[in-house]
Amino acid sequence: MLRIALSSVMVDDQARAHAFYVDVLGFELRRDIPFDGGRWLTVTASGAPDVELLLEPAGFEFARTYQRALREAGIPINAFAVEDVQRTFEALRARGVVFQSPPVQIAGQTIAVLDDTCGNWIQIYQDDGAV
Repeated sequence: MLRIALSSVMVDDQARAHAFYVDVLGFELRRDIPFDGGRWLTVTASGAPDVELLLEPAGFEFARTYQRALREAGIPINAFAVEDVQRTFEALRARGVVFQSPPVQIAGQTIAVLDDTCGNWIQIYQDDGAV
């Protein structure tokens, strides 16, 4: 359902991030290695095991400030490609996922922005073929 488009996302709670990204969004756990007081925690999209998304702890003040500023501005920290935004939106909403708004078309794409429960807005998008 989702394809990882970028490689990392800062999270304020790795355990909650793991639960959300795996149990709700459907990513698969790839690595969970204790590292430097946290975990090297990565997930992959089904069918794309060579691309990993690091659920990186926002462990220092600059990271938390950056994450908070993006969230307050309503700016997604990451984007995931999907086949059908409307269908994905409906399926995730049925699972309790909170969205900023229903899907909208912008510049040749349909997008929706969801709350990852870990301090971030995440955009899902589909390319509508327009240039």
